[in-house]
Amino acid sequence: MSGHSKWSTIKRKKGAADAKRGQLFTRLAREISIAARQGGGDPDTNFRLRLAVERARANNMPKDNIERAIAKGTGEDKDGTVQIEEIMYEGYGPHGVAMLIECVTDNRNRAVAEIRHTLTRYGGSMGETGSVGWQFNRMAYFSFSLEGHDEDEIFELAVESGADDVSFDDGVAEIIGDVEYFKAINDGLEAAKIVADEAGLRMFPTNELELSPSDTAQVLRLVEALEELEDVQNVYSNLFISDEALVELEAA
Repeated sequence: MSGHSKWSTIKRKKGAADAKRGQLFTRLAREISIAARQGGGDPDTNFRLRLAVERARANNMPKDNIERAIAKGTGEDKDGTVQIEEIMYEGYGPHGVAMLIECVTDNRNRAVAEIRHTLTRYGGSMGETGSVGWQFNRMAYFSFSLEGHDEDEIFELAVESGADDVSFDDGVAEIIGDVEYFKAINDGLEAAKIVADEAGLRMFPTNELELSPSDTAQVLRLVEALEELEDVQNVYSNLFISDEALVELEAA
């Protein structure tokens, strides 16, 4: 799983996606609204909302924006008549790489048109519903810096909380487990005063596809382009990301 962490690090160095385009607050607000609509507006009883609000605060989103997004989700904001929906699109990148593109949008037609255009532009294509989804499993995912933490203690904490996999690489810890253990793992980290840089449910491929470094970099450029679209929240693929490919992309 270390490839994901290194890819995230490179994106931060390149100033990619949210911060560069100033669209972060829009994405965070949609995430909060969806969570509030599904589970209510109280972060203490709505775990997904709590995570969304914590992420918004970590990114310095103003309190008024957070409260307005919650009100829009619960229907208390009478001006919030725009319907926001979650959609998972399926497709293929260059060289047959399977891709899942997670969107939160107020305009389904715009979202699918932009995704189709981007896929085509970079040598990919849209897929039918179910065409690639069967190759992925939804899992609980946590990632955080190892600074000030003991690897053995983290490993023990994760296993006791129900995690399936724990890895350490380049100063970063990653914990993965079944969805049902998400809260237990999160509570364990909070009890240990560990603040996760990433915490959520992610799609992981059952098998990864390894390409040459240049072909891998080509697919990652498509991933970058998709992540820059306004409606796209996450992009998942079955691509194996090698260190050589990351070096080539970082140098680009």
